Amino acid sequence: MATSSDVPPFFTATSAYSLAFVSAIGVVAYISANAFLPKRATWQDRFTWIWLTFDALIHFSFEAIFLYYSMFGKTIATTPGPLAEMVKEYARADFRWALADPTIVSLEILTVLGAGPMACYILKQLASDDPARHYWIIVLCTGEIYGGWMTFCPEWLTGSPNLVTSNPFYLWVYLTLMNVIWVVVPLGLMVDSYSHIAKSLRSVQAKERSKKD
Repeated sequence: MATSSDVPPFFTATSAYSLAFVSAIGVVAYISANAFLPKRATWQDRFTWIWLTFDALIHFSFEAIFLYYSMFGKTIATTPGPLAEMVKEYARADFRWALADPTIVSLEILTVLGAGPMACYILKQLASDDPARHYWIIVLCTGEIYGGWMTFCPEWLTGSPNLVTSNPFYLWVYLTLMNVIWVVVPLGLMVDSYSHIAKSLRSVQAKERSKKD
């Protein structure tokens, strides 16, 4: 695991406004649920809306700026600007983000250009109460979980040389919390959507059998 004699401070001003930015995205996601979802929407649909909005905005901000500079001959480590500084903050916990690691860039191409737009499409389906959204939720969540696995499994297999675990804040907030939620929440949404799809299919099957009888 990555260690250094000049370990960065436990918590900095950049840490503070980075977390504030993430919190602001969460607030926007919550407000948008009240603005765009039908009043009759269930709590599960409201939670799904909030998560998908949060998910899409993270993909289109932090991850998009990383992808943009990584694809056009620069790295976050040499990029100025407040949003780039927030990505640099995460890169202090995972060095690969500072160096345009090809595995991370490859995953972020799919995330920014695929997962982000798909999340927006599901939000549109949620707003119109289209039950077909459950199929796309499963597709999206499968991709999110797989992306998380491919982000960290290579590190675990090689002894985590790029992960900074000597700073408890980086370890438990950036590396653990900020990544575990992209496993736990998608897994929960997959289970919920599976139950809806399975219930519908079984209902259709029961009707077809009753007609034959």
